[in-house]
Amino acid sequence: MTNRTFALLAICLSTFALSPQKTTAQRLSDNNTIGWYNTYNTINLGKGFSVWLEYSWRRDNIITHWQQSLARGGLQYRFKNNITMTLLYGYIITYPYGDYPAGPYTLPENRLTEQLSWSETKGRYHFSHRIRLEQRWLGKIDQKAPERDITGWNYLNRLRYMGRVNIPLNRKTMEDKTLYAGIFDEIFIGFGKNVGQNIYDQNRVCLLAGYKFNKMLMIEAGYLNQIVQQGSLVRGRPVFQYNNGPVVNAVLNLP
Repeated sequence: MTNRTFALLAICLSTFALSPQKTTAQRLSDNNTIGWYNTYNTINLGKGFSVWLEYSWRRDNIITHWQQSLARGGLQYRFKNNITMTLLYGYIITYPYGDYPAGPYTLPENRLTEQLSWSETKGRYHFSHRIRLEQRWLGKIDQKAPERDITGWNYLNRLRYMGRVNIPLNRKTMEDKTLYAGIFDEIFIGFGKNVGQNIYDQNRVCLLAGYKFNKMLMIEAGYLNQIVQQGSLVRGRPVFQYNNGPVVNAVLNLP
């Protein structure tokens, strides 16, 4: 199976598995219009090492309200065979949004991530793959207290896989001054004794158009479809969020 066939098959299967058309009377559906604005920064240290820094400003109602704030950083090592290993720490704050929020207060999360990524080019197609193993500590909030009070931390595990393909439009390869189109699909699987209803945690599909100015800067924008299954039941029924909206990315690769 070619990389292109595999990527398209993964997107089709995951989209079908979590599509709104599969919603039954037993589910509660929550539709939201979101906007994600991200910066991804690589600071090269030499000899294969680099520092990774990112921030994701995630908004509900496109931009007017908070959905999530995600800050993440870590150390990477790039092997000569185009494989990169990364160790990351992230601090995430999830805000109440949608018809069925987890509670009236923001939810903090500390997260460790081990990541393996690799890429290759086949003709005009540039394929990239990413596997993440996450250890997550989610704050327990007393939702009945008059003020936000963290009473402890829930530990969760999650496995993620993302496949992506970029296609240059005005040049044959992804070189300087290249206009390109991209698509990715990412699947999230939760596991461990503390995982609730959301073993199949979420799925993201995104269509993008971008411009590679040079080796240091890429800008891209597109449309994201995010399907999230909440960990807790509401009135005995599972909650599925169907979030859609624009995405804007700035990708910096600094010497």
